[in-house]
Amino acid sequence: MLNVQDVDLTPNPQALKFIINEKLLNFETRNYANIEEAANDPLASGIFQIEGVVSVFYMDKFVTIEKDPKASWGQIQKPFVEFMKNFDKSLVPQEKEIAGSNIDDTELLKKINELLDQRVRPALAGDGGGLEVLGLDGQVLTIRYQGACGSCPSSIRGTLVAIENLLRREISPTLEVVSG
Repeated sequence: MLNVQDVDLTPNPQALKFIINEKLLNFETRNYANIEEAANDPLASGIFQIEGVVSVFYMDKFVTIEKDPKASWGQIQKPFVEFMKNFDKSLVPQEKEIAGSNIDDTELLKKINELLDQRVRPALAGDGGGLEVLGLDGQVLTIRYQGACGSCPSSIRGTLVAIENLLRREISPTLEVVSG
């Protein structure tokens, strides 16, 4: 049985990170901006059935929910806890389907992802979010924030600059990072 063990605040005032007692995914993330995107994911689509939920992000042992600014956490938290208790974990799809991915697995991209895995993604996960690399075009890396980071003003401004500075320092001084 899946149980919510704890709830963490995130830098995004509209998002909470719910710590779960069991691992949901291994080495993957799931990020959905709306119920249509979550159609093939029973966990996420079930969470979207809760009134006021506008995005769902999950990985490892947590689920981050972003709510509509007009909704209250009181109307979301209790139904979410109940949903998780009754949800059959075996329904969580375990293999992410990447259809038509245009990401080139070059050495540079591998180095970038390794550095992001070591230094950036753990920090973002600590705040209930994540980071997806959308592609590398020359020296321009396009990323997408996930979970609580997806609409957080600090990730859109400050974190983007910090990631770019880290990659320029550690990998190549000509790298540029943009949000896609």
